[in-house]
Amino acid sequence: MSDTKPILESRIGKDSPFTFGQRFLENDDDVFNHNAWDHVPWGEEQINAAQELISKQYEHPVKDFDKKMYHANPAKYWDIFYRNNRENFFKDRKWLQIEFPSLYKVTAEDYQEKCTILEIGCGAGNTFYPVLNQNKNQNLKIVGCDYSKVAVDLVRNNEQFKPNNDKGVAFSSVWDLANPDNILPDDVEEHSVDIIIMVFVFSALHPDQWTHAVRNLERLLKPGGEILFRDYGRYDMAQVRFKKGRLLDDNFYVRGDGTRVYFFTEDELREIFCRGKMEEVRIATDRRLLVNRKKQLKMYRNWLQGVFRARETEGSEESVKDSEEQVVSVLAENLSETKIF
Repeated sequence: MSDTKPILESRIGKDSPFTFGQRFLENDDDVFNHNAWDHVPWGEEQINAAQELISKQYEHPVKDFDKKMYHANPAKYWDIFYRNNRENFFKDRKWLQIEFPSLYKVTAEDYQEKCTILEIGCGAGNTFYPVLNQNKNQNLKIVGCDYSKVAVDLVRNNEQFKPNNDKGVAFSSVWDLANPDNILPDDVEEHSVDIIIMVFVFSALHPDQWTHAVRNLERLLKPGGEILFRDYGRYDMAQVRFKKGRLLDDNFYVRGDGTRVYFFTEDELREIFCRGKMEEVRIATDRRLLVNRKKQLKMYRNWLQGVFRARETEGSEESVKDSEEQVVSVLAENLSETKIF
């Protein structure tokens, strides 16, 4: 077993999507021989330990006054985040080429059909620009939207933006995914999007906003269009490490910088996305064990990844209404599960 995983470029086209790496911990005695292990199964010990830590968070939740403050203007905190971190967080998400190969199929030289890609939560362009830079499809349109005006300004101020915008290829605007008025992003028409990218985006929404967000996503996608999704999973290290004064609601937290984050289960994603005009293509859990060899510490990471597709034929109005009611009830259905420790 090699000390390092093959570089991403050598794995593109070889690793299957949703494989998530190939370093397996076969002997517990070897755990501190490497910095990370893939597909480490979670036993009752890890789950019980996570639940015990989460139960203590309920002793000191966020005060009601502060909850209202964080929920009143979430964009404010994302603006501050991007203003403070504009030079620090930009990373080229090369793993997208492995996990979501459809992104790179539609930008290949041998694919010259019209295609619209929408990245929701584009940030500083971590996905937007890598996709744009390797694009060879002359009929591609890529749009980056974010809740934060500061993030959109970072995208639009990039030297590559204007020439591609002038050619009608690249666009970016401020947009609220969960707006209740069904307003679509600038430069995007209803049912015109082939691929929507949402990477660590949906977790920033209040659960009360899920229904509006899904309705807007359904209005954006073409029949057969896909959502490429990645976000935080239940009991991820980031969740269990939250201390006093960070719990907003069940599995929903506020970070030290004021931004919010929710931790999902696979079943929740199915309830949220797959009850109306969309269907599940695939949902999977990416579990990794990170270790600090110097301090002999184990840290469990847990991410969810999914692909959801707009149905080719829309369901009836009655089924859509049922879908919205079921999405609203997701939290209630999970309350008992969450609070039994």
